[in-house]
Amino acid sequence: MADQAQERSAQGDVKISFDGAAERLGLSQGVRRLFVEPWRELRVALPVRMDDGSMEVFIGYRVQHNAARGPYKGGVRFHPRANQDEVRALAMLMTWKTALADVPFGGAKGGIMVDPHKLSASELNRLTRRYTSSIQHLIGPHRDIPAPDLGSNAQTMAWMMDEYGQANGYTPSVVTGKPIEVGGSLGREAATGRGAMYVLQAAANDLGIELRHCRIVLQGFGNVGSWFARIAHGEGARIVAVADHLGGVYNDRLLDIPALVDYAKEHGSVAGFPGGTPLPPEDLFTIESDILVPAAIENVINESNAGSIKTRLVLEAANQPVTPEADAIFKERGIPVLPDILVNAGGVVVSYFEWTQNLQQYSWGEDRVNDALKERMLRAYDAVASLVKNSDRTFREAAYEIGVERVARAAELRGFVV
Repeated sequence: MADQAQERSAQGDVKISFDGAAERLGLSQGVRRLFVEPWRELRVALPVRMDDGSMEVFIGYRVQHNAARGPYKGGVRFHPRANQDEVRALAMLMTWKTALADVPFGGAKGGIMVDPHKLSASELNRLTRRYTSSIQHLIGPHRDIPAPDLGSNAQTMAWMMDEYGQANGYTPSVVTGKPIEVGGSLGREAATGRGAMYVLQAAANDLGIELRHCRIVLQGFGNVGSWFARIAHGEGARIVAVADHLGGVYNDRLLDIPALVDYAKEHGSVAGFPGGTPLPPEDLFTIESDILVPAAIENVINESNAGSIKTRLVLEAANQPVTPEADAIFKERGIPVLPDILVNAGGVVVSYFEWTQNLQQYSWGEDRVNDALKERMLRAYDAVASLVKNSDRTFREAAYEIGVERVARAAELRGFVV
């Protein structure tokens, strides 16, 4: 499965969804070309002194896809597969995601090809600072605002903020997803998982799914997956299976999610959790569910397994977890797929709130953040669901159509398209 994910073109998969939306909207070939090509991209070599005195050179990227609706916005991914193609694809996804969520940003993404688990904290600090100094001429509070992504976190953002500040003065609004102590927003850490839950609740209500009695299977237990699990568990949902890259656990009745969160923090994985039966990660998708939540990496659901998955609804909490081929299989089988650009937009929504708080130098309470997040997520869901109900669109097709149309309109108004 991992080899297949590596062989695919991530940008090509995103382009399939974009092309469909562009065709339905009647966009000209010139406009389509404008929206496919990144507006700017940078590749940097990052020499870092390791703890043993040796020097390693890492490769990093920052891709700025489109800024028609505002400054570029997108995370920084630390992962061995964070290559140029993947970063380009994720930058394009961010363009449509910010437009669908109706926050005043464009789309960007950054990445460093590294396994962060193999570096010490001091090595990660030096790598992050080298990366920041290498791209600082492209970023800024009104140019491009990075955020955490796979393999990075709030500490990473604190280092980036500090490094940028060495040359530009104290500028907390240059990144989002920071620790609260240095200008981060309350509610940001849980935002992506919480936003996914808001979308699920609205969709379940429309589809006649009773969340308090449904079975949820969750793939991935990082920041997004673990927060989604905590919130869903608190709402009475039954999470029966969870897996990460090291292992999984299954309990047909109910997993004790608070205990599982504590266990995963201590052991770095859900593997070995005593509150259920061990489950090989590759067997997760064989578990029957009402809701399947892929919340880890790309392309885990593909044409080889989509036909055998037994679920009523797929909730894409990860970026690109379902390939276009699998999407077509689910459509044929009548299984709705709530797409990533809708489901996991909660992170960028609360990043917008954090950015706003930094610019105003005024912090919000957590209840205000969560209430505003819910309002934005439900507004986006309602727009997508309305289009689905009044057309033959899938949720993904509707989401892309709305996002692409908003970007196209902004580009037209600003004179990019004449």
